[in-house]
Amino acid sequence: QVQLEESGGGLVQAGGSLRLSCAASGRPFSTYAMAWFRQTPGKQREFVGGISPSGGITRYGEFVKGRFTISRDNAKNTVYLQMNSLKPEDTAVYYCAARRAILVGSPNAYDYWGQGTQVTVSS
Repeated sequence: QVQLEESGGGLVQAGGSLRLSCAASGRPFSTYAMAWFRQTPGKQREFVGGISPSGGITRYGEFVKGRFTISRDNAKNTVYLQMNSLKPEDTAVYYCAARRAILVGSPNAYDYWGQGTQVTVSS
């Protein structure tokens, strides 16, 4: 079992930045691919980006366009999502997820989820 807890969400003005953190506990963190998803009411969960277990591979959703960066610190059992140049359309609940396999973009492939953290970007 892996427990995930997100933090760092909040209210920010358009053009601003936020850094989300996801702290993991349980099985060896370094064996899990980690990803961030986001969701707004009435819509499916959307892949924001992910990082391989070693941190050597990252992938991002097309809408990111260089604005977000995912990183991980396996010694601290934590994955980060640095979000810059935020837009009102980035407003969503952001979720951290883990799977003990290769990095993929489908939310159905992830076994463990955090509770989510709200990000609100004002115009």
